[in-house]
Amino acid sequence: MAKLSTEEKDILESIDAGEWRSVRGKKKESERFQVYARETFRKDRRVNIRMAGRDLEAIQKRAMLEGIPYQTLIASILHKFAAGRLVDKDV
Repeated sequence: MAKLSTEEKDILESIDAGEWRSVRGKKKESERFQVYARETFRKDRRVNIRMAGRDLEAIQKRAMLEGIPYQTLIASILHKFAAGRLVDKDV
């Protein structure tokens, strides 16, 4: 069995302590979130930008470490910023 992270251990302990309950209307909620996911990840526009080569190389390296295409990483960053979920660590 793979070694569990601290967060995974906390989740398992929480489940064992009976702190989790089933969701009512699970099928309806699942369908609702599937619609959200489809709308969020639908790519229906193309954008071309110019950026510094150094920045692009850094993004490509980061994407490679994450195991995703760099365009996907850029799209994710932009989505998080637009949704107000991208925060500056220095603030």
